Amino acid sequence: MSEKKQHSNIIMAAVGFAVVVVAVGIIGLLTLGGEEETLQGEVEVSEYRVSSKLPGRIVELRVQEGDYVKVGDTLAILEVPEAEAQKRVLEATGDAAEAMSQMTDEGARQEQIRSAYALLQQAQAAEEIARKTYSRMQNLFDEGVVSGQKRDEALASYKATQAQVKAAQGQYDMARNGARRQEKLMAAKNAQAAKNAVDVMTSILKETVQVAQVEGEVSEVYPMVGELVGLGSPIISISVMKDLWGTFNIREDKLQGLGVGTTFTAYVPAFGKDIEMKVYYMKDKGSYAAWKSTKATGDYDRKTFEVRARPVTKLEGLRPGMSLIMKER
Repeated sequence: MSEKKQHSNIIMAAVGFAVVVVAVGIIGLLTLGGEEETLQGEVEVSEYRVSSKLPGRIVELRVQEGDYVKVGDTLAILEVPEAEAQKRVLEATGDAAEAMSQMTDEGARQEQIRSAYALLQQAQAAEEIARKTYSRMQNLFDEGVVSGQKRDEALASYKATQAQVKAAQGQYDMARNGARRQEKLMAAKNAQAAKNAVDVMTSILKETVQVAQVEGEVSEVYPMVGELVGLGSPIISISVMKDLWGTFNIREDKLQGLGVGTTFTAYVPAFGKDIEMKVYYMKDKGSYAAWKSTKATGDYDRKTFEVRARPVTKLEGLRPGMSLIMKER
Protein backbone atom coordinates (compact mmCIF):
# COMPACT_ATOMS: atom_id res chain seq x y z
CA MET A 1 0.00 0.00 0.00
CA SER A 2 2.76 2.35 0.79
CA GLU A 3 4.27 1.95 -2.65
CA LYS A 4 0.90 2.55 -4.27
CA LYS A 5 0.35 5.62 -2.14
CA GLN A 6 3.78 6.89 -2.97
CA HIS A 7 3.18 6.30 -6.64
CA SER A 8 -0.18 8.11 -6.40
CA ASN A 9 1.46 11.06 -4.71
CA ILE A 10 4.04 11.29 -7.49
CA ILE A 11 1.31 11.29 -10.11
CA MET A 12 -0.67 13.93 -8.27
CA ALA A 13 2.43 16.12 -7.92
CA ALA A 14 3.16 15.77 -11.62
CA VAL A 15 -0.42 16.67 -12.52
CA GLY A 16 -0.33 19.62 -10.13
CA PHE A 17 2.91 20.85 -11.65
CA ALA A 18 1.45 20.55 -15.14
CA VAL A 19 -1.63 22.50 -14.07
CA VAL A 20 0.55 25.25 -12.65
CA VAL A 21 2.62 25.43 -15.84
CA VAL A 22 -0.51 25.62 -17.99
CA ALA A 23 -2.03 28.27 -15.71
CA VAL A 24 1.11 30.37 -15.82
CA GLY A 25 1.17 30.05 -19.59
CA ILE A 26 -2.44 31.11 -19.89
CA ILE A 27 -1.89 34.06 -17.55
CA GLY A 28 1.20 35.04 -19.52
CA LEU A 29 -0.73 34.99 -22.74
CA LEU A 30 -3.50 37.06 -21.25
CA THR A 31 -1.28 39.55 -19.51
CA LEU A 32 1.58 39.82 -21.99
CA GLY A 33 1.14 38.40 -25.42
CA GLY A 34 -2.61 38.83 -25.58
CA GLU A 35 -2.81 42.44 -24.36
CA GLU A 36 -4.08 44.79 -27.06
CA GLU A 37 -2.52 48.28 -27.13
CA THR A 38 -5.07 51.09 -26.87
CA LEU A 39 -4.82 53.78 -29.54
CA GLN A 40 -6.42 56.84 -28.01
CA GLY A 41 -7.11 60.17 -29.68
CA GLU A 42 -8.92 63.39 -28.96
CA VAL A 43 -11.58 65.49 -30.65
CA GLU A 44 -10.29 68.84 -31.93
CA VAL A 45 -11.92 71.83 -33.61
CA SER A 46 -10.98 74.80 -35.82
CA GLU A 47 -10.45 77.99 -33.84
CA TYR A 48 -11.10 81.47 -35.25
CA ARG A 49 -9.54 84.37 -33.36
CA VAL A 50 -11.15 87.79 -33.48
CA SER A 51 -8.68 90.69 -33.32
CA SER A 52 -8.68 94.39 -34.14
CA LYS A 53 -6.66 96.35 -36.70
CA LEU A 54 -6.55 99.24 -34.23
CA PRO A 55 -5.36 99.56 -30.64
CA GLY A 56 -8.22 100.69 -28.42
CA ARG A 57 -10.24 100.27 -25.26
CA ILE A 58 -12.99 97.66 -24.87
CA VAL A 59 -16.19 99.57 -24.06
CA GLU A 60 -18.66 96.71 -24.54
CA LEU A 61 -18.65 92.92 -24.79
CA ARG A 62 -21.80 91.50 -26.37
CA VAL A 63 -20.97 87.80 -25.83
CA GLN A 64 -19.58 85.50 -23.17
CA GLU A 65 -17.90 82.11 -23.21
CA GLY A 66 -20.30 79.38 -24.28
CA ASP A 67 -22.50 81.62 -26.44
CA TYR A 68 -23.26 80.41 -29.96
CA VAL A 69 -22.85 83.15 -32.57
CA LYS A 70 -23.74 83.48 -36.23
CA VAL A 71 -22.04 85.43 -39.00
CA GLY A 72 -22.69 89.16 -38.54
CA ASP A 73 -23.41 89.05 -34.80
CA THR A 74 -21.78 91.89 -32.86
CA LEU A 75 -19.13 90.57 -30.49
CA ALA A 76 -17.37 93.60 -28.99
CA ILE A 77 -17.13 97.38 -29.36
CA LEU A 78 -13.89 99.34 -29.04
CA GLU A 79 -13.22 103.03 -28.53
CA VAL A 80 -10.37 104.60 -30.53
CA PRO A 81 -10.42 108.40 -29.90
CA GLU A 82 -7.24 109.09 -31.90
CA ALA A 83 -8.59 107.47 -35.06
CA GLU A 84 -11.92 109.28 -34.74
CA ALA A 85 -10.09 112.61 -34.37
CA GLN A 86 -7.95 111.80 -37.39
CA LYS A 87 -11.09 111.10 -39.41
CA ARG A 88 -12.50 114.52 -38.52
CA VAL A 89 -9.24 116.15 -39.66
CA LEU A 90 -9.35 114.24 -42.94
CA GLU A 91 -12.98 115.23 -43.48
CA ALA A 92 -12.09 118.89 -42.99
CA THR A 93 -9.17 118.52 -45.41
CA GLY A 94 -11.47 116.86 -47.92
CA ASP A 95 -14.02 119.66 -47.66
CA ALA A 96 -11.28 122.24 -48.27
CA ALA A 97 -9.95 120.32 -51.28
CA GLU A 98 -13.45 120.01 -52.73
CA ALA A 99 -14.06 123.73 -52.27
CA MET A 100 -10.76 124.50 -54.00
CA SER A 101 -11.73 122.23 -56.89
CA GLN A 102 -15.06 123.98 -57.29
CA MET A 103 -13.43 127.39 -57.08
CA THR A 104 -10.90 126.43 -59.74
CA ASP A 105 -13.65 125.04 -61.90
CA GLU A 106 -16.21 127.78 -61.40
CA GLY A 107 -15.11 130.68 -59.17
CA ALA A 108 -11.89 132.37 -60.27
CA ARG A 109 -12.16 131.22 -63.89
CA GLN A 110 -15.56 132.88 -64.29
CA GLU A 111 -13.84 136.24 -63.79
CA GLN A 112 -11.44 135.43 -66.57
CA ILE A 113 -14.25 134.27 -68.82
CA ARG A 114 -16.20 137.50 -68.27
CA SER A 115 -13.10 139.59 -68.91
CA ALA A 116 -12.29 137.72 -72.13
CA TYR A 117 -15.89 138.02 -73.28
CA ALA A 118 -15.83 141.79 -72.70
CA LEU A 119 -12.65 142.08 -74.79
CA LEU A 120 -14.26 140.02 -77.52
CA GLN A 121 -17.29 142.31 -77.57
CA GLN A 122 -15.04 145.38 -77.79
CA ALA A 123 -13.12 143.83 -80.68
CA GLN A 124 -16.35 142.92 -82.45
CA ALA A 125 -17.65 146.47 -81.99
CA ALA A 126 -14.42 147.90 -83.36
CA GLU A 127 -14.62 145.50 -86.29
CA GLU A 128 -18.16 146.60 -87.05
CA ILE A 129 -17.13 150.26 -87.03
CA ALA A 130 -14.13 149.50 -89.25
CA ARG A 131 -16.32 147.54 -91.66
CA LYS A 132 -18.81 150.36 -91.98
CA THR A 133 -15.97 152.87 -92.40
CA TYR A 134 -14.41 150.76 -95.14
CA SER A 135 -17.79 150.37 -96.84
CA ARG A 136 -18.31 154.15 -96.93
CA MET A 137 -14.76 154.76 -98.18
CA GLN A 138 -15.29 152.21 -100.93
CA ASN A 139 -18.48 153.99 -102.03
CA LEU A 140 -16.77 157.40 -101.94
CA PHE A 141 -13.83 155.97 -103.86
CA ASP A 142 -16.20 154.62 -106.49
CA GLU A 143 -17.75 158.13 -106.77
CA GLY A 144 -14.30 159.69 -107.07
CA VAL A 145 -14.66 161.66 -103.86
CA VAL A 146 -11.71 160.10 -101.96
CA SER A 147 -8.38 158.81 -103.09
CA GLY A 148 -7.41 155.20 -103.29
CA GLN A 149 -5.04 155.71 -100.38
CA LYS A 150 -7.93 156.62 -98.06
CA ARG A 151 -9.81 153.55 -99.24
CA ASP A 152 -6.76 151.34 -98.63
CA GLU A 153 -6.24 152.77 -95.15
CA ALA A 154 -9.84 151.97 -94.26
CA LEU A 155 -9.40 148.43 -95.63
CA ALA A 156 -6.23 147.91 -93.59
CA SER A 157 -8.00 149.15 -90.44
CA TYR A 158 -10.89 146.80 -91.12
CA LYS A 159 -8.57 143.81 -91.55
CA ALA A 160 -6.73 144.74 -88.35
CA THR A 161 -9.98 144.72 -86.40
CA GLN A 162 -10.84 141.34 -87.91
CA ALA A 163 -7.53 140.00 -86.59
CA GLN A 164 -8.31 141.51 -83.18
CA VAL A 165 -11.68 139.78 -83.16
CA LYS A 166 -10.05 136.47 -84.01
CA ALA A 167 -7.50 136.86 -81.24
CA ALA A 168 -10.15 137.90 -78.71
CA GLN A 169 -12.31 134.96 -79.75
CA GLY A 170 -9.37 132.62 -79.12
CA GLN A 171 -8.76 134.11 -75.67
CA TYR A 172 -12.43 133.77 -74.80
CA ASP A 173 -12.60 130.16 -76.01
CA MET A 174 -9.43 129.31 -74.07
CA ALA A 175 -10.79 130.82 -70.87
CA ARG A 176 -14.14 129.12 -71.29
CA ASN A 177 -12.92 125.67 -72.38
CA GLY A 178 -9.72 125.07 -70.47
CA ALA A 179 -7.27 127.86 -70.10
CA ARG A 180 -6.49 126.33 -66.66
CA ARG A 181 -7.09 122.70 -67.47
CA GLN A 182 -4.00 121.51 -65.58
CA GLU A 183 -4.95 123.42 -62.47
CA LYS A 184 -8.49 122.09 -62.73
CA LEU A 185 -7.19 118.53 -63.07
CA MET A 186 -4.83 118.91 -60.12
CA ALA A 187 -7.57 120.34 -57.90
CA ALA A 188 -9.90 117.49 -58.85
CA LYS A 189 -7.23 114.90 -58.06
CA ASN A 190 -6.50 116.52 -54.69
CA ALA A 191 -10.21 116.44 -53.84
CA GLN A 192 -10.45 112.76 -54.83
CA ALA A 193 -7.34 111.86 -52.81
CA ALA A 194 -8.81 113.54 -49.75
CA LYS A 195 -12.08 111.66 -50.25
CA ASN A 196 -10.19 108.37 -50.56
CA ALA A 197 -8.33 109.07 -47.31
CA VAL A 198 -11.65 109.65 -45.53
CA ASP A 199 -13.03 106.40 -47.00
CA VAL A 200 -9.97 104.47 -45.77
CA MET A 201 -10.30 105.88 -42.26
CA THR A 202 -14.04 105.14 -42.26
CA SER A 203 -13.28 101.54 -43.23
CA ILE A 204 -10.67 101.26 -40.48
CA LEU A 205 -13.07 102.69 -37.90
CA LYS A 206 -15.51 99.91 -38.75
CA GLU A 207 -13.02 97.70 -36.90
CA THR A 208 -14.17 99.34 -33.66
CA VAL A 209 -17.28 97.18 -33.97
CA GLN A 210 -16.13 93.56 -34.05
CA VAL A 211 -18.60 91.19 -35.73
CA ALA A 212 -18.47 87.42 -36.17
CA GLN A 213 -17.06 86.29 -39.51
CA VAL A 214 -17.81 82.62 -38.81
CA GLU A 215 -20.53 80.64 -37.06
CA GLY A 216 -19.54 78.83 -33.90
CA GLU A 217 -19.24 78.77 -30.14
CA VAL A 218 -17.37 81.42 -28.14
CA SER A 219 -14.60 79.41 -26.49
CA GLU A 220 -12.67 82.22 -24.84
CA VAL A 221 -13.00 85.97 -24.16
CA TYR A 222 -9.58 87.50 -23.44
CA PRO A 223 -10.01 91.12 -22.26
CA MET A 224 -12.50 92.62 -19.84
CA VAL A 225 -14.56 95.77 -20.41
CA GLY A 226 -12.35 98.80 -19.89
CA GLU A 227 -9.10 97.07 -20.78
CA LEU A 228 -6.81 98.23 -23.58
CA VAL A 229 -6.05 95.86 -26.46
CA GLY A 230 -3.12 96.24 -28.79
CA LEU A 231 -2.93 96.11 -32.55
CA GLY A 232 -3.75 92.54 -33.63
CA SER A 233 -4.30 91.33 -30.06
CA PRO A 234 -6.90 88.54 -29.78
CA ILE A 235 -10.22 89.61 -28.30
CA ILE A 236 -12.38 86.52 -28.68
CA SER A 237 -11.87 82.93 -29.87
CA ILE A 238 -14.66 81.11 -31.68
CA SER A 239 -14.75 77.33 -32.06
CA VAL A 240 -16.12 76.37 -35.47
CA MET A 241 -18.24 73.46 -34.27
CA LYS A 242 -19.04 72.36 -37.83
CA ASP A 243 -15.36 71.53 -38.36
CA LEU A 244 -14.56 68.74 -35.86
CA TRP A 245 -11.94 66.04 -36.28
CA GLY A 246 -10.06 63.49 -34.22
CA THR A 247 -6.28 63.47 -33.78
CA PHE A 248 -4.34 60.28 -33.01
CA ASN A 249 -0.59 60.00 -32.40
CA ILE A 250 0.30 56.52 -33.65
CA ARG A 251 3.63 54.72 -33.72
CA GLU A 252 4.56 53.75 -37.26
CA ASP A 253 4.49 50.01 -36.59
CA LYS A 254 0.81 50.40 -35.65
CA LEU A 255 -0.17 52.12 -38.90
CA GLN A 256 -1.04 48.93 -40.78
CA GLY A 257 -4.29 49.43 -42.66
CA LEU A 258 -4.30 53.19 -42.16
CA GLY A 259 -3.87 55.70 -44.96
CA VAL A 260 -5.41 58.88 -46.27
CA GLY A 261 -8.93 58.01 -47.41
CA THR A 262 -9.30 54.87 -45.27
CA THR A 263 -12.02 54.53 -42.66
CA PHE A 264 -12.03 52.99 -39.19
CA THR A 265 -14.31 52.71 -36.17
CA ALA A 266 -13.67 54.70 -33.01
CA TYR A 267 -15.35 54.34 -29.64
CA VAL A 268 -16.53 57.52 -27.91
CA PRO A 269 -16.50 56.92 -24.13
CA ALA A 270 -18.54 60.07 -23.45
CA PHE A 271 -21.54 58.53 -25.22
CA GLY A 272 -20.71 54.84 -25.10
CA LYS A 273 -21.10 54.74 -28.87
CA ASP A 274 -19.04 53.85 -31.92
CA ILE A 275 -18.46 56.31 -34.73
CA GLU A 276 -17.03 55.78 -38.19
CA MET A 277 -14.16 58.09 -39.13
CA LYS A 278 -12.25 58.77 -42.34
CA VAL A 279 -8.53 59.66 -42.42
CA TYR A 280 -7.72 62.87 -44.29
CA TYR A 281 -4.25 63.77 -42.95
CA MET A 282 -1.08 61.91 -41.90
CA LYS A 283 2.28 63.45 -41.01
CA ASP A 284 5.52 62.44 -39.31
CA LYS A 285 5.81 64.33 -36.03
CA GLY A 286 9.61 64.49 -36.29
CA SER A 287 12.53 63.00 -34.44
CA TYR A 288 11.47 64.48 -31.10
CA ALA A 289 8.50 62.09 -31.07
CA ALA A 290 10.43 58.97 -32.12
CA TRP A 291 10.43 55.77 -30.04
CA LYS A 292 14.15 55.16 -29.50
CA SER A 293 15.57 51.66 -29.63
CA THR A 294 16.70 50.27 -26.27
CA LYS A 295 18.18 46.97 -27.47
CA ALA A 296 21.74 46.66 -28.56
CA THR A 297 20.82 44.67 -31.66
CA GLY A 298 17.76 43.57 -33.56
CA ASP A 299 15.60 46.64 -32.82
CA TYR A 300 15.02 49.99 -34.52
CA ASP A 301 13.71 53.48 -33.80
CA ARG A 302 10.02 54.00 -34.49
CA LYS A 303 8.58 57.34 -35.53
CA THR A 304 5.24 58.70 -34.40
CA PHE A 305 2.70 59.92 -36.96
CA GLU A 306 -0.10 62.39 -36.39
CA VAL A 307 -3.27 60.98 -37.94
CA ARG A 308 -6.36 63.13 -38.37
CA ALA A 309 -9.78 61.76 -39.24
CA ARG A 310 -13.23 63.32 -39.58
CA PRO A 311 -16.50 61.67 -38.56
CA VAL A 312 -18.27 60.14 -41.54
CA THR A 313 -21.63 60.68 -39.87
CA LYS A 314 -22.48 63.42 -37.40
CA LEU A 315 -22.62 62.48 -33.73
CA GLU A 316 -24.79 64.98 -31.88
CA GLY A 317 -23.06 66.45 -28.85
CA LEU A 318 -19.51 65.60 -29.92
CA ARG A 319 -17.24 68.28 -28.48
CA PRO A 320 -13.56 69.23 -28.50
CA GLY A 321 -11.50 67.42 -25.88
CA MET A 322 -13.57 64.23 -25.85
CA SER A 323 -11.62 60.98 -26.05
CA LEU A 324 -11.68 58.65 -29.05
CA ILE A 325 -10.57 55.02 -28.85
CA MET A 326 -9.54 53.51 -32.18
CA LYS A 327 -10.89 49.99 -32.49
CA GLU A 328 -8.94 47.06 -33.92
CA ARG A 329 -8.88 47.25 -37.69
